[in-house]
Amino acid sequence: MQRFFATTAKGMEDLLVEELRELGADSVEKTRAGASFVGDLSVAYSACLWSRTANRVLLPLKSFSAPNQEKLYGGVKSIRWADHMSETQTLAVDFTSTTSQINHSQFGALKVKDAVVDQFRSNTGTRPSVNTARPDLRINVYLLNDEATVSIDLSGDSLHKRGYRDESTPAPLKENLAAAILLLSDWPKISKENGACLVDPMCGSGTLLIEGALIALNRAPGLDRKYYGFLGWKQHDPAVWKKLVEDAMDAEISIDERERCDHDRDAQRPTPYLPKIIGYDMDAGAVRAAIANVERAGLRQLIHVEKRELDAVERVGEKGLIVVNPPYGERLGDVEELKPVYKKLGDTFKQKFKGFTGQIFTGTPELAKAVGLQASRRIVLYNGAIECRLLKYELY
Repeated sequence: MQRFFATTAKGMEDLLVEELRELGADSVEKTRAGASFVGDLSVAYSACLWSRTANRVLLPLKSFSAPNQEKLYGGVKSIRWADHMSETQTLAVDFTSTTSQINHSQFGALKVKDAVVDQFRSNTGTRPSVNTARPDLRINVYLLNDEATVSIDLSGDSLHKRGYRDESTPAPLKENLAAAILLLSDWPKISKENGACLVDPMCGSGTLLIEGALIALNRAPGLDRKYYGFLGWKQHDPAVWKKLVEDAMDAEISIDERERCDHDRDAQRPTPYLPKIIGYDMDAGAVRAAIANVERAGLRQLIHVEKRELDAVERVGEKGLIVVNPPYGERLGDVEELKPVYKKLGDTFKQKFKGFTGQIFTGTPELAKAVGLQASRRIVLYNGAIECRLLKYELY
């Protein structure tokens, strides 16, 4: 059993703790923007594969005092790096410092890299090379109050990157933030109700729709990722990972299987209900991006996206969730221009979606007032550095 640490965005810690416990983690302790937990390697791998809210899963190797570059270099060099990688592999270093004397991340990362490669050069006569994009081993160093914690980054890259979105196209929501919005909106429960629907009237690149479908299908969000940090790690256990992937594939609800069972009156086992998931957007470019992302995720059979003005959004089904992440407005003039959009959202909610649960995610409280409805709940989440509110509306 080992202690691990999973990172997430501020405001999502409670969701992360719940996920880790459901995955079998022990001694889960919430911290700011993350949670520590205890388990074997399969639990850490499961967190990489199944967590919808985590950013990274780290394996701490050593903590030590590092008030200066010499102490940092010596502490890193005291770790037996040959236990984790070979001199022919590649590495990268992520370095973060808070209230410490070493406060330059690039300088700190350079000293950590020097300590690792110097150890290999002394022992073998050769050294690993650096690959910042997809290294065989990613080393994470967090310096807090001059105390350094050195970890192996088992995720390798942020877990919000599921593999379905074109990374060259900016998105207003990261995938794990979209998942958090849906989890806090009770979508896992709503999606199982017969006749339920998920509607996003301003869907953009479709992130809320796709994350909603992954939840409804019980698909592990990391199943389509091609790269993890542990794959090049010396202590990686391929058999454990292979079993977890196979179990995840078995646990997923198959769209094709459900359709076959729907037409088979002699089917012996009941099939779960799959909700209708529909997105609209007035921007043709956003619609094209959403459709492309949906296709990359293999969800074209479940998600429908079309170009439509907000005024023309139609009700689908009798109940469900309507959720939207409208523009926030970065300048005062933008806020004034967006007020009619928010009012129109409120009008659409109350006129067309009675019986649904409504959720608006916004980073501008002033715009929330323009909705014209009384929110029954407000939850603080962060979209990057922006403090946002998830506003719930009961549409009786």
